[in-house]
Formats: sequence, C-alpha cells, structure tokens
Amino acid sequence: MRSLAVHLILLATVAHAEPPKRFEAKSVHMGTEWKVVLYAADAKAADEATEAAFKRVAELDAVMSDYNPKSELMKLCAANDADPGRPVVVSDDLLKVLTLARQVSEQTDGAFDSTVGPVVKLWRTARKTKQLPKADELKAARELVGYKMLTLDATGKTATLAKGNMRIDLGGIGKGFAADEAMAVLRSKGIKSALIAASGDITVSNAPPDKEAWVVDIAPLTQGGPRRSLKLVNASVSTSGDLFQHVEIDGVRYSHVLDPKTGVGLTGRRSATVIAPHGWQADALTKGACLLPADKLVKLIDGIDGAAAFVAVKETEDSKEVVRRSKRFEQFEAK
Repeated sequence: MRSLAVHLILLATVAHAEPPKRFEAKSVHMGTEWKVVLYAADAKAADEATEAAFKRVAELDAVMSDYNPKSELMKLCAANDADPGRPVVVSDDLLKVLTLARQVSEQTDGAFDSTVGPVVKLWRTARKTKQLPKADELKAARELVGYKMLTLDATGKTATLAKGNMRIDLGGIGKGFAADEAMAVLRSKGIKSALIAASGDITVSNAPPDKEAWVVDIAPLTQGGPRRSLKLVNASVSTSGDLFQHVEIDGVRYSHVLDPKTGVGLTGRRSATVIAPHGWQADALTKGACLLPADKLVKLIDGIDGAAAFVAVKETEDSKEVVRRSKRFEQFEAK
C-alpha cells in the first residue's frame, strides 16, 4: 500500500507541475543590444541563467574587441608590431575563435577574412568623413590582409602574424561565437529553451513549450521590402546586408561588407541570410555569402550539414530583386 501511495503522490506532483514561464532580458555588449528570451521555472532561475550568459559575453568582448586597446586581441596585434613574426601565446578562447575564422576563410576562399582589420579601419574613417580612402593608403592596407599570413599553433597555443601593423577584426564572427558560448552557459544552468539575439545574429536551442519551433523574422533587402520568417530549432541564423549599415560617397552606396581582396565595400544592393548549426558558422558565412558568386555559395552551403542560405540582390535601386536559395532553405521557411 505504501508503494501505491508514493506512486500516487508522484503522479499528483507531475500533474500539478507548472510549465516553464517566459522571461526576457536585454544588455549592451560588443557595441549592440543583446536580448535573451528563455523559459524557466521562476524568475530567480531565469535571472541567474541570464546573468551568467551575459557575463560570458562580456568576457569574450574583453578577448575579441578591436575597439578596446586593452583587449587580448589588440594586445596580440601590439606584440606583433613590436616584434613582427614572433609567436604570441594566446588564451583558449582567442585561439578557438581564430581557428574557426580560419576554417571559414578556407571554405570561402578568402571571401571571409579576419585579417581585414587594416582595411576596416580606413572605411570606418570613410563613413565618418564621407570620403573614399586614398588609393595609396588602401593599397598599403590591402598588403596587410590575407588569412594565410596568420599562423596558429594549437599545441603551443600561439598565434603568429607575418607582418607588422597587421590587424585582426573578429566583427564578422565574434557575435555568433559569443552567442554559442552564452547558449552553452544557459544549458549548464538547466535552461532547455532559449533564444539569443545580437543585432542580425540569432541563436536558439529547443523550441518553446508547446511550440514546434522558434519563429524569427529576417530583415528585407530594402526598406519596406517583403519580410520573411524562419522556423528554427537548435540552430543559428545571421543576416548581412546594407539596409542599415552603409555609406554614400559621390553618389555611390557602399556596404559595410568589405571585399578583402579589393578592400572596397560592396556596391549595389545585396542581402544574405545563412542558417547553420552554430552561431559562429552563420555569422561568418553570411559575410562570405555577400561576396561569393551565387553558384559557388549554394554549392558551399549545400555541402554543410544543417546549413541553408538565401541571397537577394538588386544591381540598382530600380532593378528587380533577384533571389537565390540553397536546397534546404525552404524547409526553414515559416508558411
């Protein structure tokens, strides 16, 4: 009888267990607003998990920022300036993200390149002054760009830059990498269903309770253009384009997405969305997706398990929007 009574008590407990509640929090990191949406038993559990996740993002910002001269990344560049070509010991976090960046550079044949920093610096000035970089300065900066000039040693945990004045820019992979790490923290805190959003980068885990998937919108190519929605579970999505980040100089619109091989921002209108299993993948691949020819991009994405891509292009403001999807993209679209 006692066994039966215990069984009945357990059944009653399960029957009256309340489903997880939705909680949301925001915080500014890496120059943009981060949002975490999660489902937890109570506010205390949600606050603890969210605080730990944001703490991890802040830690990684201190490692990867190219705006903060005291970041580990900038200390690496400074050490190289003092003694070019000398291996510099780096942390596990920096070595990991540099290794992942190298992987995407190889996959995209350099369309994504974390060593593009010297060119990025020139274009940051161009956006403020509304003047194109001078030809000689651009030429000098381009000579410092090339992912093969960054050597990584996993055994010795070192990074070596081949030339002085090289600069690494992890802006094209950093938010996605940090989102992955923050999601890992949430999981360690027992959070099974969550969404992390940082500007155009979104990473999700299990679907919300009683839902099939997380439904997220992706930005259109142009203001007022058609919005598209995606269904995601344990995946990441990133969108890059010039809708919000661009500069117009002498009547030409230049995107913030720079071609590492030319050192010039993309012209025309182009928006790329990449879905991938990991945030770092989606974040970095979407930059390459803006630069690669459509056929090459689709072949690349179709060769990555769980990945899909959507690219929209307008050669001029008056031309028709041309769309290209990879094979798996349709399965993620919310009808």
